[in-house]
Amino acid sequence: MEVKIGMAKTSKYATEVCGDTCDIVERPHGGISAIIADGQGNGLAAHHTSSWVVNKATQLISDGARDGAVARAVHDYLYAMKDKKVSCTLTVVSADLDTETAVISRNSNCPVIIKTPEYESVYDENVEPIGVNRHMKPLMYEVPLTAGMLIVSYTDGIAHAGKKRMGHPADFAKIMDIIRRNEADDVAFIAKSIMDYALELDADKASDDMTVLVMGITDGSPSSPKIEQLEVTYPY
Repeated sequence: MEVKIGMAKTSKYATEVCGDTCDIVERPHGGISAIIADGQGNGLAAHHTSSWVVNKATQLISDGARDGAVARAVHDYLYAMKDKKVSCTLTVVSADLDTETAVISRNSNCPVIIKTPEYESVYDENVEPIGVNRHMKPLMYEVPLTAGMLIVSYTDGIAHAGKKRMGHPADFAKIMDIIRRNEADDVAFIAKSIMDYALELDADKASDDMTVLVMGITDGSPSSPKIEQLEVTYPY
């Protein structure tokens, strides 16, 4: 099988620096983790928070820490360093080849969506962000890796798109429709399509920082060379 990841990110309109940060990291026992964080507020201060959180998380994962322990450790450090005054959402989506499972650690007010050929699941229970509550716990989910699986998450700039302009947020059914109409090979297209939908609601002037993360599990080709690929577009 192959793991494919697509991400799309944009900053709040008229803000040069995005307060969201996303990254990927290889797991020491096989697999890959994708991380998205949304720092409190917007601009440079939010970017510093989310960037620090993601960098710390990638370091711990590469050192072999389990995802739930990663969320707790990053929370404890942010809680101490910022004197429990700064919050940050954190979502880690992992394809763990050691256990052959998808592992999700969630401290976000936005859902994580899983679609496979057999079922759909939406994980959207209430959970606190990291950094402000001493006894924070991440919500953890673990499901077997399956060919055709899609895992999608995003930050609240996507969820709240259109609210300021039209009085109501993005239609979750529309986001689900984009996911349902595409396959695990289409991760980049799905991420861009969800981003395009949110920007359309905001008349191409994002009312908040926006990030979309999509992970897909495909059959791959057993006869082809095992080549890792990464494609990045960075506007400036």
